[in-house]
Amino acid sequence: MELINIALYLILLAYSILIAQIIVGFNKVKTFERTNLTPKTAFTIIVPFRNEKKNLPKLLESISNLNYPHKMLEIILVDDFSTDISERICIQWRMKNEHLDTTLLENLHLSNSPKKDAIGRAMPIAKHNWVITTDADCIVNKNWLLTFDNYIQHYNPEMIVGAVSYKTKNNWFHHFQQLDLMSLQGVTIGTFGMGKPFMCNGANFAYTKKFFNEIGGFGGISDSASGDDVLLLQKAVTANLNKVHYLKNNETTVQTKPENDLFKLFMQRVRWAGKATSYKSSYAKLLAVVVLLMNLSLTIAFCLLPLALFNWKVLLGVFLMKYVVDYALLYKSNVYLRKGKFFVPITSSFIYPFFSSLVGVYSLFGSFIWKGRKFSN
Repeated sequence: MELINIALYLILLAYSILIAQIIVGFNKVKTFERTNLTPKTAFTIIVPFRNEKKNLPKLLESISNLNYPHKMLEIILVDDFSTDISERICIQWRMKNEHLDTTLLENLHLSNSPKKDAIGRAMPIAKHNWVITTDADCIVNKNWLLTFDNYIQHYNPEMIVGAVSYKTKNNWFHHFQQLDLMSLQGVTIGTFGMGKPFMCNGANFAYTKKFFNEIGGFGGISDSASGDDVLLLQKAVTANLNKVHYLKNNETTVQTKPENDLFKLFMQRVRWAGKATSYKSSYAKLLAVVVLLMNLSLTIAFCLLPLALFNWKVLLGVFLMKYVVDYALLYKSNVYLRKGKFFVPITSSFIYPFFSSLVGVYSLFGSFIWKGRKFSN
């Protein structure tokens, strides 16, 4: 019993130190204030999609409403063999918006990753040096590209990571997902502040074609079913950390939809967690292992309570300490992403270790289903 307690305390200590470092890093990433510079950057927006008839109209409408010169904008829509009317929706939208330079392509499956294939399909024909990817279930802010351009003119990066947030309904299941995503966004920002970035989201990810080609594109990472964002970022960081930036500005935050189905949520998180086995960053691997151990140890300790094999006071103390550490990071993310709307994630904090442990362990051995297809990590 004593050895188990010591092990739990050591895991908690390692976890607390790592999260505290991330919080310090978060504070180092300053909010970028957009100025009234004349736009100079031409962008190619790449949107891979598959069976998104419900979501595409909202994304395309938000693209139509972008506050950016049309002559400096290109949209490439890549259809990953949709079986619904997604392609028709894109064609109709293109006809109504003839002033926008829009291309509709069909994906070519060349690897185990349809999304990497879709982006790779679009890259050779992209007319502009700056490429920005987003997902079909997203909505972009009208000043999204205007702020990206402003930042590029100020700092001259080669790759930029932006934030993603859920547009939730007022129910617990959506709020649970929002808190989970906020924790990931907090880690993303914090590790950029530490100079050890390894996370991003392909729903809001920009880079130059020149830099993409210099680092070999998706070469060497195409075996992983996902990772068009995280694994590409890690390649870029290894090649030239100084050219990879985080853009912290609310006008660049992309909104996406939470899942309404528990199984789909689980499969999505398994897909995300599966990227960890392909991480090149030793720091990223360490953080992933410690986070999994923290949640798994809490889950095991709770299961041992009814058997009188664990001290409930120790478990409560460890849980409360983890809660405080987590809340400190979530509070930072909440202020930025949700403009400080008050929240007390007690129920979610009880459930999260079980959910996270199941996702983490399953992702090491199991496969996942996404968009009607089965993949192995």
